[in-house]
Amino acid sequence: MTEGAAEAVAFRTTIAGSGGKAGIVVPDDVIQRLGAGRRPAVHVDLDGFGYRSTVAVMGGTYLIGVNASVRQATGLEPGHPVTVTLAVATAPREVIVPEDFAAALAADQEAQTFFDGLSNSIQRYHIDNINSAKTPETRARRIQKAVSLFREGKQR
Repeated sequence: MTEGAAEAVAFRTTIAGSGGKAGIVVPDDVIQRLGAGRRPAVHVDLDGFGYRSTVAVMGGTYLIGVNASVRQATGLEPGHPVTVTLAVATAPREVIVPEDFAAALAADQEAQTFFDGLSNSIQRYHIDNINSAKTPETRARRIQKAVSLFREGKQR
């Protein structure tokens, strides 16, 4: 674990959930030992596979989601035992901007400045929208639409 101000906390558990939904129930004492509040951003290590997430609270229970891409990469499914190591994530989240989108932003300083000021989640919204385009034409339209919105000072 390279990320986090507090020491990493490890525990054994079983992946909870069924069907397409899976997660990790985080014990109360682990949250207290992390010392970063009830819903900290964390770096999660599942038997050596790492990803970043945020602890959620549902019905008084602390949970971390294990999405389909993590399950596919690890082979873990609900019911599998796992060693979980959590560390508080202190580094800012990074968004990988595709080259074509980065070039379009670089050509419009006003749009670039606006995009840089957006929250991580809004930046990811636009990047995911662009990356999900099935044709080059759709991708180009989505890039142009995003740049136009940013030039107008609109998030979406």
